[in-house]
Amino acid sequence: MTITADQIPGYRTGTWKIDPTHSEVGFSIRHLAISKVKGKFEKFDATFQTGENPLDSTVSATAEVASVNTNQADRDGHLRTGDFFLADEHPELSFVSTGAREDGGDFLVDGDLTMRGVTKPVTFAFEFGGFGEDAYGNYKAGFTATTVVKREDFGLTWNAPLEKGGLLLGSDVTINIDVQAALVQD
Repeated sequence: MTITADQIPGYRTGTWKIDPTHSEVGFSIRHLAISKVKGKFEKFDATFQTGENPLDSTVSATAEVASVNTNQADRDGHLRTGDFFLADEHPELSFVSTGAREDGGDFLVDGDLTMRGVTKPVTFAFEFGGFGEDAYGNYKAGFTATTVVKREDFGLTWNAPLEKGGLLLGSDVTINIDVQAALVQD
């Protein structure tokens, strides 16, 4: 069964801009083979275009690499270097959707993720939070999106062996995006 706009309470077509004060672009990666390190990007932007058919909606997003924050300044500095993001040469991460689809009741957003100058197709699992008006009369949408990428696919290959075997960092990076966006044009 395909979902239609009239099946989504409050759905509106138009152009939406991300509200950075109510949104987060985060990630996590296995560390020391026993736990996960989490981080986020403090500066990011996104524009969404919702269509008459929700599956025709699009998104274009960027995150400023220099704004990476893992709550540890030395690690953040290392992440900006050539060992990881190479921020001086590749100051932004970007995502541009190429399509949306339903799969067994799940919503998926396909697109191209560019990191460190390498572009790869990725699929985000997408979950609507809903639509509603804020206290200032702005019409808002909320959702989350999650994907897992292999960091080596994007040229982030640095690692270090652990004294008792294994590697300092895992390969899989989970990207979690929590969004509140405002309708800026019907």
